[in-house]
Amino acid sequence: MSELKDRLRNDLTTAIKARDQMRSSTLRMVLSAITNAEVAGKEARELSDDDVIGVLSTESKKRREAATAFSDAGRGELADKETAEAAVIAEYLPEQLDAAAIAELVTAAIEQTDAADEGARAMGKVMGVVQPQVRGRADGAAVAAEVRRQLEP
Repeated sequence: MSELKDRLRNDLTTAIKARDQMRSSTLRMVLSAITNAEVAGKEARELSDDDVIGVLSTESKKRREAATAFSDAGRGELADKETAEAAVIAEYLPEQLDAAAIAELVTAAIEQTDAADEGARAMGKVMGVVQPQVRGRADGAAVAAEVRRQLEP
């Protein structure tokens, strides 16, 4: 079993004992998403820590998007709840990359793939190199925007 999944289960037990409703409900939701990912597909499998981080990233992104949608609709209390859940999930994710670090990785990937002269057609090639390096540490949309910015003439 992955260490991260063990940590999530232990923290859930601690949150339940401490009667921390927000934390326990969020951890339950995350563990449920992990279990769903494990049984998805043709046969059940045990997720690695990298796979668990991928699930956590997806869940965190869902919370951020929901918080934005709720605040745009004038539902502040629901936006606050989603933001709080995202904060709990963020505790288990690796430290997020800032814009400068993403730009550095993209520049290195462009040099590595010799894609500087190809323009936007090389987007997939560059993203293929960058994505494994930033998985769980940066939003894919932010990475794609930086790749697009650097590839445009």
